Amino acid sequence: MPHLAPHIETVPGSGIRRVFEKALRLDDVAMLVVGEPDVPVARHILDAGRRAWAEDRTDYTANGGIAPLREALVAKLARENDVHVDTEQVWVTVGATQALHQAMGLILAAGDEVLVPDPGYTTFTMNARMLDAHPVPYPLRPERDFAPDLDELASLVTAKTRAIIVNSPSNPLGRVFDEETLSRLLRFAKDHDLWVISDEVYEYFTYGEKHVSLASLDHDDRVFSVFSLSKTYAMTGVRVGYLVTPKGLAETMRTVQEAQISCVAEPDQWAALAAVTGDHQPVADAREHYSSNLDLARRILGDRGLTYLDPRGAFYLWIDVSHATGGDVATWAEEFLDEARVAVAPGSAFGRMGEGWIRICLAASPDTLARGLAALPAPVSPQAATTA
Repeated sequence: MPHLAPHIETVPGSGIRRVFEKALRLDDVAMLVVGEPDVPVARHILDAGRRAWAEDRTDYTANGGIAPLREALVAKLARENDVHVDTEQVWVTVGATQALHQAMGLILAAGDEVLVPDPGYTTFTMNARMLDAHPVPYPLRPERDFAPDLDELASLVTAKTRAIIVNSPSNPLGRVFDEETLSRLLRFAKDHDLWVISDEVYEYFTYGEKHVSLASLDHDDRVFSVFSLSKTYAMTGVRVGYLVTPKGLAETMRTVQEAQISCVAEPDQWAALAAVTGDHQPVADAREHYSSNLDLARRILGDRGLTYLDPRGAFYLWIDVSHATGGDVATWAEEFLDEARVAVAPGSAFGRMGEGWIRICLAASPDTLARGLAALPAPVSPQAATTA
């Protein structure tokens, strides 16, 4: 039998999916492991998708997407993100997952290096390995409130470094970077002549913080911005995201988009158009639901003396369970699933800095959330919960 490309064997599996798929085989599990909104898709979005199918809108579209959707995204970016682009810079993708892979594929050659947050979303590392490039983790430490240290970042740059990935609001941390932090990161990228990939999938879900798009601060066209409709509109299975590129890449993007996907399914694009241009009250309602769940979680964790990072965005909670995991949170998470029937994501799935932590998803029913948090092992001598 022929061999696969050697670098494919270096692609790590997902520690999140391992727990999730095991949980699917069990009964009566409190499912807090994956980032799946628990709210329904709004009716006007469902109706738009249904109409597209009924009207047989099932043809190829332009590689970048249908014109009304791209135009709506251009308007949204200007209105809500202070990012001013033309339609040839907006490319509809198969979720943010493809947008991330597309951006990294444009930037990274075999052997190149990309700086990725640690803890950080699993596919940052997986994509780099898929491209035969090398992910270089940059630590986000509790003692720095999980913000990047620019001196530490600079020490990681080599002649092979081509890009840095920035994720705000952060998955798994819920950290939201302010404008000053983002400006410093852009200056760092300029000083080292790096591209920047900005993952802004959770842009609509912030709590007491303003989301700032990196591209709104970019004055020399080095930022690729990645967005998704999955979390915002509870459309995870519809698979629509978009990539916003620097100027001058239209012909290149047409080529790589054709080679990779040709185009996103047309009915999905019409549903996406309805989402972007339609009533956003369901989004506001979802944000209020997640915020209410966060308040509930704070009370439970406070009573149980568990340390956690108080999130300012996304819909996750980053909790320290190192007192119970024996230095192997991945094994502990699977054992915890077997014993307590609660599925959580082990922090080590997001990088070495996640050892001893878990990520739980706040997008759940209050009863499910309360049951899962109540099952977490408290420290031997419980005290008031602290925030990292």
